[in-house]
Amino acid sequence: MTATLYAMDNSNSVHNTDSEALLEYVEVTTSDNPEYVVIWMHGLGADGHDFEPMVPFLGLPPDTAVRFIFPHALMRPITINGGAVMRAWYDIIEISNNKGQDEAGIRHSAGKIQALIDHEIRRGVPASRIILAGFSQGGAMALYVGLRYQERLAGIMALSAYLMFPERLQSECSAVNSATPVFVGHGTQDAVVPIALGEAAQSALQAGRWPVEWHSYPIPHSVSQPEIADIGRWLQGCFDRPPQQRNQ
Repeated sequence: MTATLYAMDNSNSVHNTDSEALLEYVEVTTSDNPEYVVIWMHGLGADGHDFEPMVPFLGLPPDTAVRFIFPHALMRPITINGGAVMRAWYDIIEISNNKGQDEAGIRHSAGKIQALIDHEIRRGVPASRIILAGFSQGGAMALYVGLRYQERLAGIMALSAYLMFPERLQSECSAVNSATPVFVGHGTQDAVVPIALGEAAQSALQAGRWPVEWHSYPIPHSVSQPEIADIGRWLQGCFDRPPQQRNQ
């Protein structure tokens, strides 16, 4: 298993409308010639190293060749934190699924994440073998991008997160990802992103007929060992699904 920090060259992605470089990221590979990719976004104020140590504890079979991409969000001032500058996928005015959202920041980061997906496709892994994952606002971004991405993904995972703009989900979602499996996990003691927001995301996705796997844990705004075990099992299930099902 190897880990590397990458600062990438400019992307020619059709999804990336500006000429900026791809986001820097930490790459962890479980073996040579990865067949699957997990792009995992960190939470507010963290960076790509935050979930890097989790990989060995996911319990993935040794013959499962996966490349984990842990990108660093750009630095930006955060209103809810008094304007302090930190790594974030978008500004946060308040913790909410539809009020005071920094839509310009969300869309900009969405383009950056889509560019990473496109880059992995160019490296030889099809979208149907790519999973988008994230924690907190990184999980919100995983849902936002994954449900709208125009190629079929293997899965979407949102931990301690929420669904942004739920009222626009049906009109903006991608038909090719209408059956993509979604893992939603949340702590019952979360004082940062209340579990009610995670439950609302679950309900909205179930109402839209996405195959949602919901888990709650007796933890605060964090990840526990039981959740890590559930994540590893769910990831393996996404990897094991036959190609004809992934590409439908």
